[in-house]
Amino acid sequence: MELRVLRYFFWVCEAKNISKAAEALHISQPSLSRQLKNLDAELGVTLFYRGHQ
Repeated sequence: MELRVLRYFFWVCEAKNISKAAEALHISQPSLSRQLKNLDAELGVTLFYRGHQ
């Protein structure tokens, strides 16, 4: 587990939106989403639910 990816997760929680977090972090939204999905798999839990609600 990389601290960078944990930082990304923190930013998504703060922004409450993956797109806004990606913009603040200056990375693409698909890249951020993929890395968070990998973190889910690595931890074996769902950190948050994706999609429109």
